[in-house]
Amino acid sequence: MRVGTVVEPVDIDDSIPIARTRSSILCQLFRDRTAVMGAVIVTVFGLAAIIGPVLEPHDPNNADVLSSFASPSASSPLGTDELGRDELSRLLYGARLSIGTTVLATIGIALLGLAMGTLAGYFGGMVDAAISWIIDILLAFPTFLLALAVTGILGSSLRNIMVAVISVWWAGYARIVRGAILAEREKPYVQAVRAIGTTDWAILRRHLLPNIVAPIVVLTTLDMGAILLGISALSFLGLGVSPPTAEWGAMLSEARTYLSQDANLMLFPGVAIFLTVLGFNLVGDGLRDVLDPRLRDRQWRP
Repeated sequence: MRVGTVVEPVDIDDSIPIARTRSSILCQLFRDRTAVMGAVIVTVFGLAAIIGPVLEPHDPNNADVLSSFASPSASSPLGTDELGRDELSRLLYGARLSIGTTVLATIGIALLGLAMGTLAGYFGGMVDAAISWIIDILLAFPTFLLALAVTGILGSSLRNIMVAVISVWWAGYARIVRGAILAEREKPYVQAVRAIGTTDWAILRRHLLPNIVAPIVVLTTLDMGAILLGISALSFLGLGVSPPTAEWGAMLSEARTYLSQDANLMLFPGVAIFLTVLGFNLVGDGLRDVLDPRLRDRQWRP
Protein backbone atom coordinates (compact mmCIF):
# COMPACT_ATOMS: atom_id res chain seq x y z
CA MET A 1 0.00 0.00 0.00
CA ARG A 2 3.03 2.22 0.06
CA VAL A 3 2.65 2.52 -3.71
CA GLY A 4 -0.56 4.45 -3.23
CA THR A 5 1.19 7.05 -1.16
CA VAL A 6 4.04 7.44 -3.64
CA VAL A 7 1.66 8.24 -6.45
CA GLU A 8 0.31 11.14 -4.49
CA PRO A 9 2.64 13.85 -5.80
CA VAL A 10 2.47 16.79 -3.46
CA ASP A 11 4.22 18.95 -6.02
CA ILE A 12 1.56 18.33 -8.64
CA ASP A 13 -1.11 19.25 -6.13
CA ASP A 14 0.82 22.39 -5.26
CA SER A 15 0.92 23.45 -8.90
CA ILE A 16 -2.85 23.17 -9.33
CA PRO A 17 -3.81 26.19 -7.16
CA ILE A 18 -1.37 28.38 -9.08
CA ALA A 19 -3.03 27.70 -12.42
CA ARG A 20 -6.50 27.69 -10.88
CA THR A 21 -6.20 31.00 -9.08
CA ARG A 22 -4.60 33.32 -11.62
CA SER A 23 -7.64 35.55 -11.39
CA SER A 24 -7.29 35.47 -7.60
CA ILE A 25 -3.68 36.63 -7.94
CA LEU A 26 -4.82 39.62 -9.98
CA CYS A 27 -7.56 40.37 -7.47
CA GLN A 28 -5.06 40.28 -4.60
CA LEU A 29 -2.70 42.50 -6.56
CA PHE A 30 -5.44 45.06 -7.20
CA ARG A 31 -6.30 45.05 -3.48
CA ASP A 32 -2.73 46.12 -2.69
CA ARG A 33 -2.86 49.93 -2.69
CA THR A 34 0.89 50.39 -3.14
CA ALA A 35 0.92 47.98 -6.08
CA VAL A 36 -2.02 49.80 -7.66
CA MET A 37 -0.25 53.12 -7.15
CA GLY A 38 2.86 51.70 -8.80
CA ALA A 39 0.82 50.32 -11.68
CA VAL A 40 -0.80 53.71 -12.21
CA ILE A 41 2.59 55.45 -12.28
CA VAL A 42 4.07 52.91 -14.70
CA THR A 43 0.95 53.07 -16.91
CA VAL A 44 1.05 56.87 -17.08
CA PHE A 45 4.70 56.97 -18.07
CA GLY A 46 4.26 54.01 -20.39
CA LEU A 47 1.42 55.75 -22.21
CA ALA A 48 3.49 58.94 -22.35
CA ALA A 49 6.28 56.96 -24.01
CA ILE A 50 3.93 55.28 -26.49
CA ILE A 51 1.83 58.27 -27.53
CA GLY A 52 4.50 60.89 -26.85
CA PRO A 53 4.67 62.09 -30.48
CA VAL A 54 0.96 62.91 -30.32
CA LEU A 55 1.25 64.76 -27.00
CA GLU A 56 4.42 66.71 -27.80
CA PRO A 57 3.45 70.39 -28.08
CA HIS A 58 6.63 71.20 -30.05
CA ASP A 59 9.45 69.55 -31.93
CA PRO A 60 11.79 68.30 -29.15
CA ASN A 61 14.87 69.27 -31.19
CA ASN A 62 13.64 72.64 -32.43
CA ALA A 63 16.03 75.25 -30.98
CA ASP A 64 15.17 78.91 -30.43
CA VAL A 65 18.03 80.63 -28.60
CA LEU A 66 15.92 83.77 -28.15
CA SER A 67 13.65 81.75 -25.85
CA SER A 68 16.40 80.15 -23.76
CA PHE A 69 15.54 79.39 -20.12
CA ALA A 70 11.98 80.59 -20.60
CA SER A 71 9.69 80.19 -17.61
CA PRO A 72 6.73 77.78 -17.77
CA SER A 73 3.89 79.16 -19.84
CA ALA A 74 0.79 78.01 -21.69
CA SER A 75 2.79 77.18 -24.83
CA SER A 76 5.65 75.56 -22.86
CA PRO A 77 4.22 74.13 -19.62
CA LEU A 78 7.68 73.17 -18.31
CA GLY A 79 9.62 76.03 -19.85
CA THR A 80 12.56 75.73 -22.24
CA ASP A 81 16.18 74.64 -21.94
CA GLU A 82 19.45 76.42 -22.72
CA LEU A 83 18.76 76.28 -26.46
CA GLY A 84 15.12 77.28 -26.24
CA ARG A 85 13.84 73.74 -26.81
CA ASP A 86 10.54 72.81 -25.18
CA GLU A 87 11.26 70.82 -22.01
CA LEU A 88 7.94 68.93 -21.95
CA SER A 89 8.38 67.75 -25.54
CA ARG A 90 11.89 66.53 -24.73
CA LEU A 91 10.67 64.71 -21.63
CA LEU A 92 7.97 62.92 -23.62
CA TYR A 93 10.39 62.00 -26.38
CA GLY A 94 12.98 60.90 -23.80
CA ALA A 95 10.42 58.65 -22.11
CA ARG A 96 10.15 56.60 -25.28
CA LEU A 97 13.92 56.03 -25.37
CA SER A 98 14.51 55.57 -21.64
CA ILE A 99 11.55 53.33 -20.85
CA GLY A 100 11.69 51.49 -24.18
CA THR A 101 15.37 50.67 -23.73
CA THR A 102 14.73 49.57 -20.15
CA VAL A 103 11.90 47.23 -21.15
CA LEU A 104 13.90 45.67 -24.00
CA ALA A 105 16.98 45.26 -21.82
CA THR A 106 14.94 43.69 -19.02
CA ILE A 107 13.32 41.21 -21.41
CA GLY A 108 16.72 40.32 -22.84
CA ILE A 109 18.22 39.86 -19.37
CA ALA A 110 15.34 37.68 -18.18
CA LEU A 111 15.35 35.46 -21.28
CA LEU A 112 19.13 35.02 -21.29
CA GLY A 113 19.25 34.36 -17.55
CA LEU A 114 16.34 31.94 -17.79
CA ALA A 115 17.94 30.02 -20.66
CA MET A 116 21.41 29.79 -19.11
CA GLY A 117 20.12 28.95 -15.64
CA THR A 118 17.81 26.27 -17.00
CA LEU A 119 20.60 24.63 -18.99
CA ALA A 120 22.95 24.67 -16.01
CA GLY A 121 20.40 23.40 -13.50
CA TYR A 122 18.73 20.71 -15.58
CA PHE A 123 21.62 19.13 -17.49
CA GLY A 124 24.36 19.58 -14.89
CA GLY A 125 27.81 18.15 -15.52
CA MET A 126 30.12 20.10 -17.79
CA VAL A 127 27.30 22.38 -18.92
CA ASP A 128 26.61 23.39 -15.33
CA ALA A 129 30.31 23.82 -14.57
CA ALA A 130 30.94 26.04 -17.61
CA ILE A 131 27.89 28.25 -17.09
CA SER A 132 28.51 28.52 -13.34
CA TRP A 133 32.09 29.55 -14.05
CA ILE A 134 30.89 32.37 -16.32
CA ILE A 135 28.32 33.43 -13.72
CA ASP A 136 30.94 33.55 -10.98
CA ILE A 137 33.21 35.72 -13.11
CA LEU A 138 30.44 38.18 -13.95
CA LEU A 139 29.24 38.40 -10.36
CA ALA A 140 32.78 39.03 -9.14
CA PHE A 141 32.73 42.49 -10.73
CA PRO A 142 30.44 45.43 -9.88
CA THR A 143 27.67 45.28 -12.46
CA PHE A 144 27.69 48.97 -13.32
CA LEU A 145 31.46 49.16 -13.76
CA LEU A 146 31.43 46.08 -15.97
CA ALA A 147 28.60 47.55 -18.08
CA LEU A 148 30.58 50.78 -18.28
CA ALA A 149 33.63 48.90 -19.57
CA VAL A 150 31.61 46.96 -22.14
CA THR A 151 29.93 50.13 -23.38
CA GLY A 152 33.32 51.82 -23.68
CA ILE A 153 34.55 48.93 -25.83
CA LEU A 154 31.45 48.82 -28.04
CA GLY A 155 31.15 52.58 -28.43
CA SER A 156 28.70 55.25 -27.34
CA SER A 157 25.10 54.58 -28.32
CA LEU A 158 21.88 53.63 -26.59
CA ARG A 159 21.87 50.28 -28.40
CA ASN A 160 25.37 49.49 -27.12
CA ILE A 161 24.30 50.43 -23.60
CA MET A 162 21.42 47.97 -23.87
CA VAL A 163 23.74 45.23 -25.15
CA ALA A 164 26.22 45.94 -22.35
CA VAL A 165 23.54 45.85 -19.65
CA ILE A 166 22.13 42.56 -20.95
CA SER A 167 25.57 40.96 -21.23
CA VAL A 168 26.49 41.65 -17.60
CA TRP A 169 23.13 41.64 -15.78
CA TRP A 170 21.87 38.15 -16.66
CA ALA A 171 24.19 36.30 -14.27
CA GLY A 172 22.08 37.00 -11.18
CA TYR A 173 18.97 35.70 -12.92
CA ALA A 174 20.77 32.58 -14.10
CA ARG A 175 21.93 31.76 -10.58
CA ILE A 176 18.39 32.01 -9.20
CA VAL A 177 16.94 29.94 -12.05
CA ARG A 178 19.68 27.31 -11.67
CA GLY A 179 18.90 26.90 -7.97
CA ALA A 180 15.17 26.65 -8.63
CA ILE A 181 15.66 24.06 -11.39
CA LEU A 182 17.98 21.99 -9.18
CA ALA A 183 15.32 21.94 -6.48
CA GLU A 184 12.47 21.08 -8.85
CA ARG A 185 14.10 18.45 -11.05
CA GLU A 186 14.46 15.95 -8.18
CA LYS A 187 10.83 16.12 -7.08
CA PRO A 188 8.57 13.08 -7.54
CA TYR A 189 6.41 14.55 -10.27
CA VAL A 190 9.46 15.22 -12.47
CA GLN A 191 10.76 11.71 -11.87
CA ALA A 192 7.33 10.35 -12.79
CA VAL A 193 7.03 12.17 -16.10
CA ARG A 194 10.63 11.27 -16.93
CA ALA A 195 9.88 7.59 -16.22
CA ILE A 196 7.06 7.51 -18.76
CA GLY A 197 9.39 8.72 -21.51
CA THR A 198 8.66 12.45 -21.60
CA THR A 199 11.39 14.35 -23.43
CA ASP A 200 13.63 16.82 -21.65
CA TRP A 201 12.19 19.71 -23.66
CA ALA A 202 8.64 18.72 -22.70
CA ILE A 203 9.60 18.40 -19.04
CA LEU A 204 11.15 21.85 -19.06
CA ARG A 205 8.35 23.51 -20.99
CA ARG A 206 5.35 21.86 -19.33
CA HIS A 207 6.51 21.22 -15.78
CA LEU A 208 9.68 22.95 -14.61
CA LEU A 209 9.44 26.41 -16.16
CA PRO A 210 5.81 27.06 -15.10
CA ASN A 211 6.76 26.21 -11.51
CA ILE A 212 9.75 28.58 -11.35
CA VAL A 213 8.42 31.51 -13.35
CA ALA A 214 6.90 33.36 -10.36
CA PRO A 215 10.19 34.42 -8.70
CA ILE A 216 11.59 35.41 -12.10
CA VAL A 217 8.58 37.65 -12.78
CA VAL A 218 9.03 39.31 -9.38
CA LEU A 219 12.78 39.74 -9.85
CA THR A 220 12.28 41.16 -13.34
CA THR A 221 9.75 43.71 -12.14
CA LEU A 222 11.87 44.76 -9.18
CA ASP A 223 14.98 45.00 -11.35
CA MET A 224 13.42 47.27 -13.97
CA GLY A 225 13.94 50.29 -11.76
CA ALA A 226 17.61 49.43 -11.22
CA ILE A 227 18.09 48.81 -14.93
CA LEU A 228 16.52 52.20 -15.76
CA LEU A 229 18.89 53.84 -13.28
CA GLY A 230 21.86 52.02 -14.81
CA ILE A 231 20.96 53.01 -18.36
CA SER A 232 20.31 56.61 -17.31
CA ALA A 233 23.63 56.72 -15.44
CA LEU A 234 25.54 55.48 -18.49
CA SER A 235 23.78 58.07 -20.63
CA PHE A 236 24.59 60.72 -18.02
CA LEU A 237 28.26 59.85 -18.48
CA GLY A 238 27.94 60.55 -22.20
CA LEU A 239 27.82 56.94 -23.44
CA GLY A 240 24.22 57.02 -24.68
CA VAL A 241 22.48 59.07 -27.33
CA SER A 242 24.24 61.82 -29.24
CA PRO A 243 22.98 65.43 -29.05
CA PRO A 244 20.43 66.75 -29.74
CA THR A 245 18.46 63.52 -29.14
CA ALA A 246 16.47 63.69 -25.90
CA GLU A 247 16.89 60.93 -23.32
CA TRP A 248 16.42 61.34 -19.58
CA GLY A 249 20.00 60.54 -18.58
CA ALA A 250 21.42 62.68 -21.37
CA MET A 251 19.09 65.54 -20.40
CA LEU A 252 20.45 65.41 -16.86
CA SER A 253 23.98 65.50 -18.21
CA GLU A 254 23.27 68.53 -20.40
CA ALA A 255 21.43 70.37 -17.61
CA ARG A 256 24.14 70.04 -14.96
CA THR A 257 26.13 72.85 -16.61
CA TYR A 258 23.19 75.23 -16.17
CA LEU A 259 22.17 74.17 -12.67
CA SER A 260 22.69 77.66 -11.24
CA GLN A 261 20.71 79.29 -14.05
CA ASP A 262 17.72 76.98 -14.18
CA ALA A 263 17.49 74.08 -11.73
CA ASN A 264 14.29 72.88 -13.39
CA LEU A 265 16.31 71.48 -16.28
CA MET A 266 17.67 68.84 -13.91
CA LEU A 267 14.55 68.63 -11.75
CA PHE A 268 12.10 67.46 -14.41
CA PRO A 269 14.07 64.51 -15.89
CA GLY A 270 15.24 63.61 -12.38
CA VAL A 271 11.67 63.46 -11.12
CA ALA A 272 10.63 61.44 -14.18
CA ILE A 273 13.34 58.86 -13.47
CA PHE A 274 12.47 58.82 -9.75
CA LEU A 275 8.74 58.28 -10.31
CA THR A 276 9.26 55.58 -12.93
CA VAL A 277 11.69 53.67 -10.71
CA LEU A 278 9.29 54.08 -7.78
CA GLY A 279 6.43 52.71 -9.89
CA PHE A 280 8.42 49.63 -10.93
CA ASN A 281 9.47 48.99 -7.32
CA LEU A 282 5.93 49.30 -5.97
CA VAL A 283 4.58 46.88 -8.58
CA GLY A 284 7.42 44.47 -7.88
CA ASP A 285 6.75 44.58 -4.13
CA GLY A 286 3.08 43.85 -4.75
CA LEU A 287 3.88 40.92 -7.02
CA ARG A 288 6.33 39.54 -4.47
CA ASP A 289 3.69 39.64 -1.73
CA VAL A 290 1.11 37.93 -3.94
CA LEU A 291 3.37 35.30 -5.52
CA ASP A 292 5.38 34.41 -2.40
CA PRO A 293 4.49 30.71 -1.89
CA ARG A 294 4.50 31.00 1.91
CA LEU A 295 2.17 34.00 1.87
CA ARG A 296 0.01 32.34 -0.79
CA ASP A 297 -0.35 29.16 1.24
CA ARG A 298 -1.39 31.10 4.34
CA GLN A 299 -3.96 33.08 2.37
CA TRP A 300 -5.47 30.15 0.47
CA ARG A 301 -5.38 27.57 3.21
CA PRO A 302 -8.92 26.99 4.62
